[in-house]
Amino acid sequence: AYLGARRARVPFVLWATIWRHPRTAAHALSYLPLRHLYRHADAIATYGPHVSAYVRAKGARGAVVEAPQSVDDAFWSAPASPRREAPFQALFAGRLEGEKGLSVLLDAWRATRTPASDGALVLVGDGPFRARAVALGAVAPGRLPAAEVRNFYAGSDVVVVPSIPTRDFLEPWGLVVNEAFDQGVPVIATTAVGAAAGGLVAHERTGLVVPAGDAAALAAALTRVAADPVLRARLGAAGRAAVSAGHAHADWAAGMGRALAAAGAERRC
Repeated sequence: AYLGARRARVPFVLWATIWRHPRTAAHALSYLPLRHLYRHADAIATYGPHVSAYVRAKGARGAVVEAPQSVDDAFWSAPASPRREAPFQALFAGRLEGEKGLSVLLDAWRATRTPASDGALVLVGDGPFRARAVALGAVAPGRLPAAEVRNFYAGSDVVVVPSIPTRDFLEPWGLVVNEAFDQGVPVIATTAVGAAAGGLVAHERTGLVVPAGDAAALAAALTRVAADPVLRARLGAAGRAAVSAGHAHADWAAGMGRALAAAGAERRC
């Protein structure tokens, strides 16, 4: 695409999606070509300050413009029929894979020693950790339609995004954060989650941020949230306000428009 744009003498805008280059042999081959794109793109659109900082560190010379990650706010903020399995409910939604921090989450939940009569860990999604989660007492209904996922958000007290970094993965953002905030549900995220590095999950303001891979810290955060309904209400309200104040589809479109303008596309198209 880059070579075609240069040959046709049209602006080239790069949509940057990573904030650390994967550390595998295959990805090593793409490092220098990608760095060339960072340095020679007419403009770069990112979805948060963590990605902007990364591409600037790699030598970006053109404009770097942020087009924030967004979801369908009208859908995810709509009234739902709450699905609750216990008086306190913690929810994970996504792929039940190792890189998503499921092992850490299960260890943390076990460390809270929450009786089944008082609390439930719900894992919506599918993957290799589902059987282990069920064996440890978690509720794991599998993959669900979006409306049912929304019901689980509405019935939960906190959404947990426990992703960990691996050689070939670093959570780019975590759109479940936007979805949870649309329902006014606070989030506990790790430092390896883009939505935390990018500022949407702000520690003690819209959620709690814990070190990636630290089961003890995650357990402490879960225990704290479970014991403090006032904290949950404050964080949830702040999260709803934050996502509505700059993370809508219109905000993403406006950011992409600024990137195109910075590259001179509006003068040529």
